[in-house]
Amino acid sequence: MEPQYRKASESRITISELMLPSHQNFSGKIHGGYILMLMDQIAFASASRYSGSYCVTASVDTVDFLNPIEVGELVTMKASVNYVGNSSMVVGIRVTSENIQTGVVKHCNSSYFTMVAKDASGKTVQVPAIELNNLTEVRRFCNALKRISLKKERTLHEETFDHTSETALQNLKDYRVRLQLDKQK
Repeated sequence: MEPQYRKASESRITISELMLPSHQNFSGKIHGGYILMLMDQIAFASASRYSGSYCVTASVDTVDFLNPIEVGELVTMKASVNYVGNSSMVVGIRVTSENIQTGVVKHCNSSYFTMVAKDASGKTVQVPAIELNNLTEVRRFCNALKRISLKKERTLHEETFDHTSETALQNLKDYRVRLQLDKQK
């Protein structure tokens, strides 16, 4: 049976929100947790639009806060499904902020959320295969493949790494750490 395809472009979502004083942290910048909440919402919207199903967040790849966001700036988030598996989708998100008085735009962060499609009873459901229509979408898909491969490699390393080996313990001397091991544990 021929798989059902959906265009990657059908998953694109853009949201903008003015940052208010209620969104700031103790240093007067916009709280990173608030930005993460917005990112989770747009990832849900993008994945749900694409799959036609309710979606849950399975994982979030690295979130690097590149530039602080100020109160009064307009934050814009753009999201799209970059990769699909069987029931999972990788949603790429780009966050920018704009000083609406000067027009200066800053890239604040980019991240990748893995979302999983679910049915009404909470079981995973298959999502449509992805149709790529331009080289930007091809690049995003290929980059997602690389990140997935690196994640599998890292997981395998964590499963096989023996932190109790003499070599592992010796390598700690290269870091800012003092080893005072309790011999009974």
